[in-house]
Amino acid sequence: MSIEILVNVAPREMRAAVLENGVVQEVYVERASRRGLVSNLYKGRVSRVLPGMQAAFVEIGLERTAFLHAADIVAKASDDTLVGAAGMVPAVEDIRRLVNAGDDILVQVIKDPIGTKGARLTTFVALPSRFLVYMPRGHAIGVSARIEDEAERARLKSVLTQLLTPGAEGGYIVRTAAQGATPESLREDMLYLAKLWEHVRASAQQASPGSVVHEDLPLSLRVLRDELARGVSRVLVDSASEHARMREFAAAFMPEAASLVELYAGPRPIFDLNGVEEEIVKALDRKVPLKSGGHLVIDQTEAMTTIDVNTGAYVGHRTLEETIFRTNLEAAVSIARQLRLRNLGGIIIIDFIDMRDEPHRRAVLAALERALAGDRAQTHIVSLSPLGLVEMTRKRTRESLEHLLCEPCPSCEGRGFVRTAETVCNEIFREIVRQSRQFASRELLILAHQDVVDRLLDEESATMGELEAQVGRPIRLQVESLYGIDQYDVVLV
Repeated sequence: MSIEILVNVAPREMRAAVLENGVVQEVYVERASRRGLVSNLYKGRVSRVLPGMQAAFVEIGLERTAFLHAADIVAKASDDTLVGAAGMVPAVEDIRRLVNAGDDILVQVIKDPIGTKGARLTTFVALPSRFLVYMPRGHAIGVSARIEDEAERARLKSVLTQLLTPGAEGGYIVRTAAQGATPESLREDMLYLAKLWEHVRASAQQASPGSVVHEDLPLSLRVLRDELARGVSRVLVDSASEHARMREFAAAFMPEAASLVELYAGPRPIFDLNGVEEEIVKALDRKVPLKSGGHLVIDQTEAMTTIDVNTGAYVGHRTLEETIFRTNLEAAVSIARQLRLRNLGGIIIIDFIDMRDEPHRRAVLAALERALAGDRAQTHIVSLSPLGLVEMTRKRTRESLEHLLCEPCPSCEGRGFVRTAETVCNEIFREIVRQSRQFASRELLILAHQDVVDRLLDEESATMGELEAQVGRPIRLQVESLYGIDQYDVVLV
């Protein structure tokens, strides 16, 4: 399989697309306005120590001072590196024995600033890679609780134990993504993290208080870290400065892959290649056409995502059962791709077209499982029900494409529909009667959308005349261009 990565750099946004055999499979978007601080490392300076709160305020160069609790502080080693005893969190002791005002301290952000509160800090440094989280002064090896297979947990722990050199410092947590990872992949991650920690230590010694020592990798470098191990043939980036940065990163941490990073200088925008822009637009639609003439309908709700499979105009086979089977097979492959492309997570219900033959049911389910095998996000599929429903889950790794690029419609507020002009007219009639009975006025003024006013003057003109006679006051209509079709006001004049 040929895998390519395209990286598009804009002034306030960076995007990356993963293509397999020329087909867009995943899209990543990172905006400058939405980058968090979590996992960033800073060289901070303690500004105040509050014994009553068992906490300290630390200046790390942000608008507000950050908060550091005594439980998140470990003792200082002889080399001024912050450590914990045997990698374990010590019992909370008096904050005054741990830090003093004016101390310089290496801290990591564990919670972004919210409202008037500053960032929450810790001195227990954790450096993540694709498969592992490295704790520089820990000694234990842990495995993510989400890896439930005991045999796999034992295998991963055994591999890491064998890879650790005698006397080496640091502990590791095996991430969920490491399920099924080869020993060679884990070894590469350990080497990368060792180099990263050495870089962090050197930077911390030279950095001035209130400055960033290490940031979580930007999107362009994260795709190198997370995707190159999958057999990527090349990485194209359309920014000369970002190309140099990516080459430098690859040369330092994965030198065998540095030659794969290429600068794209073509006349067409890089995302116009292979129709990436078009695929992003399509990924925001409910309806996904299938090549055979059938289609999918994808609805993302707060509780779950539902996917409906329809045959549409597909009548290419001699029997109805065969037509349904072929449509479901094609849909299974398309669904797996759409889950990755749209980054849909949580509970997913797939309504395949009902199939009578049990072998056909098993074949469709197997096709879905094969198509999902290349998905880095963890998935779990439940057997096909008699109604043709498949229940599955997919781990949430980041915001879905729809939530990242869109917001609820201001007219329907995400419901997907608005009241008709006829319905709104009837509501206005009831409101006119209600207002006229409760309050005295010279006349009534109706403010409404153009379509509603047009209907009141046309189809509902007779009713308006009867209402004027009933309430004994003139009713005046006024179009409000900023109103949605289901917005209106009845004003007493």
